[in-house]
Amino acid sequence: MRKRKKGRRLSRKRNQRRALLKSLTSALILKEKIKTTEAKAKEVSRFVEKQISRAKIGNLTSRRLLANFFSPPIVKKLVNEIGPRYKDRPGGYIRIIKLGPRKSDGARMAIIELVK
Repeated sequence: MRKRKKGRRLSRKRNQRRALLKSLTSALILKEKIKTTEAKAKEVSRFVEKQISRAKIGNLTSRRLLANFFSPPIVKKLVNEIGPRYKDRPGGYIRIIKLGPRKSDGARMAIIELVK
């Protein structure tokens, strides 16, 4: 019997999906605002929320766990800038603003950004 699994497939295999989420997350952390499809935005927000919560702790263990996913400049920005910014916030670090459909293929678009 087929069981329902968590997360979206995004029409990609596992390793391609992970690479996509990693690159979107890195871009979101560096630029703090990106434009993508609605499904990708929702999937990225789940992943980023967990990483920001981990960065809020800021100890050596959390830095090492973040270093498993991201390059050193991104880990540094997460722990030194973004983590302290949300120290008193219990969650909800991401905002998704829905836009109209994309002209070429009609995909629903969205802007995903970090809450100030």
